[in-house]
Order: sequence, then structure tokens, then C-alpha cells
Amino acid sequence: MALIGKLSIEIPVHSPASKFFDLATKKLHHVQNVCERVHATKLHEGDDWHSVGGSVKHWTYVIDGKVTTCKETIESIDEQNKTVVYKFFDGDIDQHYKTLKLILQVIENNNGGTSTKWTVEYEKVNDDVEAPYGYMEHFDKCAKDLDAHLLEA
Repeated sequence: MALIGKLSIEIPVHSPASKFFDLATKKLHHVQNVCERVHATKLHEGDDWHSVGGSVKHWTYVIDGKVTTCKETIESIDEQNKTVVYKFFDGDIDQHYKTLKLILQVIENNNGGTSTKWTVEYEKVNDDVEAPYGYMEHFDKCAKDLDAHLLEA
């Protein structure tokens, strides 16, 4: 069984691509107030929630029905392609994965719609660890929560 893998899901949303990407890259601190499964988040290191590599956030959320914690930092933001890369580490992550990255791309479709592509790249600590399917379900639910919030605003 492979220790390194990649999972991806594309989720259509109704909010404009620019608003969704703005929330993911410039208003990340609002996620805890919008997503049902995110219980809390706080700035752990640095002064700016959204600096690339310059800040670390501490997250508490629910995966597979269990309260989970980790730290996260933004590795890169590509404004032109509306893509952001987050690295998750410490806490419960390190018990299961050597590396866990989320690549979020917000896509403006030709038909005028928007979709969000959530890709998780990971390396498991051993063969006994399951692929992070619970994270994919979490991101699916969060995408829907964020979309509903943006449509209300």
C-alpha cells in the first residue's frame, strides 16, 4: 500500500469566484464563525492571518465525528489562478501523516458558474493509517457553509 497519495474533490458553489477566493486568502479568521465543524481558530505565531509562511494558526475542528486539532500555515497564494496552498501539521495531524497539504483552487467556469477544487496531498506515517477521506468530507461541508455565508452577505 502506498504511503503517499492525493485526493481531490470539485464542489460547485453559487457565490462569485472572487468572493470565495477572498474569504480563503484574506478573511480566513471568519471560517470559525461560518463553518459548523470548525470550533475555534486562533493566530498562534505572527501578526497577519494571511501572510505566506509568516503566520501559524491553531485550528480545532471535527473530522469523522472527533474533535481534532492542528496548526496551519499558508505556503503560497496565486491570485491569477485563484489557488492557495495550506500546510497542516502538529496536533492530531502528526499522529497520522508526515505531510498534509490542502490546495484550494477557485474556478470560474465557462458557463458563468464557480466551482472549488479541494486537493489534499499527504504522506501517511505507516500503512495502517487510512487516506484522509474524512478531510475531504470536511472540506465539502465547509465549502457549502462558506458558499451559503457569502450568498447571505
